[in-house]
Amino acid sequence: MPALSDDGAEYTAVRDVEARHSIRPVGKALPSGGLKVGPRGGRAECPAHISEVRTNRRPLSPRQAADGTR
Repeated sequence: MPALSDDGAEYTAVRDVEARHSIRPVGKALPSGGLKVGPRGGRAECPAHISEVRTNRRPLSPRQAADGTR
């Protein structure tokens, strides 16, 4: 993941219903189905957290289809 410069804003890590992760500015409404899953921090800390916890980059539904769990 490319390094992000810190812009001074505070962000949080978010996961959607397909288990995809992103960062979102603190105070901005979460997208439908979004869940805060990481620490609040700068623009560099949140992607670092995502890199640690995300074990599979594929969305959830294709993984479930491949595993036969859907």
